[in-house]
Amino acid sequence: MKATALAAHTPEAVRAALAARGWDPQPAWFAAIGMQPFVVLFEDITETEREALVRWSTRSGADILTGDGWALVAAAASRLAPLGRHDRTTADLEGLIPELVRLFTAWADPPRVWRIAGAEIALAEPLLVGILNVTPDSFSDGGRFADADAALAHAERLKADGAGLLDVGGESTRPGARAVPVAEEIERVVPVITALVRRGLGPVSVDTRKAAVAQAALEAGAAVVNDVSGLAHDPALAGTVAAPGGGAGLILMHMRGTPDTMDGLATYHHVAVEVAAELRAAAERAEAAGVARGAIAVDPGFGFAKNPEQNWRLLDELATIAGLGYPVVVGPSRKRFLGAATGRPVEDRDRATAAACALAWERGARGFRVHDVALAREALLVARATTLAR
Repeated sequence: MKATALAAHTPEAVRAALAARGWDPQPAWFAAIGMQPFVVLFEDITETEREALVRWSTRSGADILTGDGWALVAAAASRLAPLGRHDRTTADLEGLIPELVRLFTAWADPPRVWRIAGAEIALAEPLLVGILNVTPDSFSDGGRFADADAALAHAERLKADGAGLLDVGGESTRPGARAVPVAEEIERVVPVITALVRRGLGPVSVDTRKAAVAQAALEAGAAVVNDVSGLAHDPALAGTVAAPGGGAGLILMHMRGTPDTMDGLATYHHVAVEVAAELRAAAERAEAAGVARGAIAVDPGFGFAKNPEQNWRLLDELATIAGLGYPVVVGPSRKRFLGAATGRPVEDRDRATAAACALAWERGARGFRVHDVALAREALLVARATTLAR
């Protein structure tokens, strides 16, 4: 007799073992998915629901840890799935079904496309989002592309390197950056967006927190609005994105406070769970304002109101953000937490950025906002090759 430990982090290991022993491809894949470990944290549950979960877990063989108003349940996905079905659960657990359906749907059938103005972006391959800062004071490349000709030349390089979306920003959000008046921000971004669209270098995203800037950018041809404040700075921005005839994509990033105050707000009990909850609330506000669910992507906001340790924890637990059911975009490019790990200065963090992007892909991210598109693309091609069968 011999025993072999299979890789538990991927269903491919079980699928391959079953296929090698004569199983047909589809049943082998379904069985492999069903054996994947699944852990659910229920919060704000009643005492009746908590007790019912304990009884259910005892019967089903699931592991459970509970406390006042919460329960953490862990088991194979196939064992937990009946909790999300009206015909397989008990009346006192009916209230958990909507959340379980949402979680299982996001896990088993993640978004395949992201809808933006005039197009759908397929998510089977990594989406490289090239950073084009037309600002004098961005933390990494401030002033390099403030001139329109320099910005266009850089945009052409980003596209040639594989960028599927160009993100034009006219206001730095680095710690301590000054706020830019609306008129000045529009003056910076609109001519560049217009020229990019005219040259066929789109689709284009505008990196702004302000509804008026977003409106001007959309009129100039932008297809996506990237709001680093997650609608906290200007609640009217969601309505601008959702306006009739707009139909733009919307990236909601997690940040607390402002660039001046965010470092003092990096206080979390469990960073991934709290960031997910705050992003979910932002997405619900966007949908309530009329933004189509399929147009929304979420960004955990690496470096924004998070210290280095929190950024690493968030990266490792990125599947919690993917569990919201929206496409996940990440922006680790040249951030301080990469420097804290590598000791490299900001201008020499592109290799670390590429590694972070590869790790994020494995944990569910599909969009990658970076300065060096070519290097990140190469790392992501390697990461993608390990997940081709999934």
